[in-house]
Amino acid sequence: MEILGASLRVCVDDLETAVHFYERLAGVPASRFERGGVQVAAVGCFLLMSGPEAELELLRKVAATIAVEDVDEAHRVLSGLGAHVIAGPVATPVGRNLLAVHPDGAVYEYVDRRAPA
Repeated sequence: MEILGASLRVCVDDLETAVHFYERLAGVPASRFERGGVQVAAVGCFLLMSGPEAELELLRKVAATIAVEDVDEAHRVLSGLGAHVIAGPVATPVGRNLLAVHPDGAVYEYVDRRAPA
C-alpha cells in the first residue's frame, strides 16, 4: 500500500473565514462538499470542517486523513498489521474511505479517489 499524502483535519466555527485564510495560506482555491450535515472545504493539505457539534465531536477523534491508491488494498494491509477497521470501505462524494484504529489507539481515515464499483 502506497501512502500518497495526508490531510490535516481542522474543525472550525466559521467556515467562510477559515476558507479565506487557508486559501491565501496554501495558494489554492478550496474544493467544497457536504457530508452528513458537515460542510467541508479541502484547501491544499488542510481539510476544514464545520457543522453541528455532535458531528464535529466525532470528526475530532480522527487524527488525519491519509490518501491511498486503493482503499480495499489499505483494508487488507491494515488488517494484516493488526489495525481494526471500524467503518468502510464506503463511497464518499470524491471516492471511497474507511476508518481504522491503529494498534496504538490512533484513529485515521483512509481515502482513495476511485469511483465505487
